[in-house]
Amino acid sequence: MAGETDFKSTVLETIAARRDELRASERAVADLILADPVRAMDFNMAGLADAAGVSEPTVMRFCSAIGFDGFRSFKITLAQTIALGLPVTLSAIHHDDSTDDLTEKIFSHTISSLDRARRNLDTSSITKAVDLLADAAEIIFVGAGASGIVAQDAQQKFPLFGVPCQAPPDYHQQFIAASMSDATTVTVAISNTGRTQTTFRVAEAAKQAGSHVISITGDDGPLSELADLDIRASTFEDTDYYTPTVSRLAALVIVDILATGVAMRRGSVALDRIRVMKEKLAQMRG
Repeated sequence: MAGETDFKSTVLETIAARRDELRASERAVADLILADPVRAMDFNMAGLADAAGVSEPTVMRFCSAIGFDGFRSFKITLAQTIALGLPVTLSAIHHDDSTDDLTEKIFSHTISSLDRARRNLDTSSITKAVDLLADAAEIIFVGAGASGIVAQDAQQKFPLFGVPCQAPPDYHQQFIAASMSDATTVTVAISNTGRTQTTFRVAEAAKQAGSHVISITGDDGPLSELADLDIRASTFEDTDYYTPTVSRLAALVIVDILATGVAMRRGSVALDRIRVMKEKLAQMRG
């Protein structure tokens, strides 16, 4: 396919990853685009070459070096990337940003991160997780901090999962629930780092008790290695003071996908019951 790059990376990520492999003249084009991709979109090939101080053939070689068959296909893909919001490198928040800047940057950062999670999500893992959850007699959701909030949200979707669900907020309660689980239980352990000690210990206790363990993580870690099945939510998460914790939003979306998938697997009878429940809730709310 013309202009096809690594499907897990945006064109800007690809440029950044391959920058050091480029010739010096091609790096000039890369640096110009990475510094201000929105401005770069306004250039035709001659304008981009002039702004970067290189020749038009160099711009063509640059496009080829990052996986495109021409300048036009590169610009189309760049436009699609920018349409999702400013790249994370340009959405860094500064203490003197205006409210307008802050709003734009947080939306752009969040949209870009969720798009990254979507592009990197292994749907085969989702299918396997839905299979496990659909056959469970009980589901336990565990997490700490922001991941604990995701676990609480998941527990609220128990009508979609169709079986008893619990999400104990206290570590000791989580450990007790995990220790009391068995082969009919599925434990969903949530940790963006994959290294949260309390969550790992609960997942370990659940596995020792015979429970199937599904992890939702953002990176490799002890939890993902322990789990029977790991679902990876890859986001742009860092330790900057002002960066929003978008990992929890990606995890919430994954929980929605799992809950909806299980509800669909349970068939029309289960879906009818959910529909009736929602109608009664609407009536109760007036």
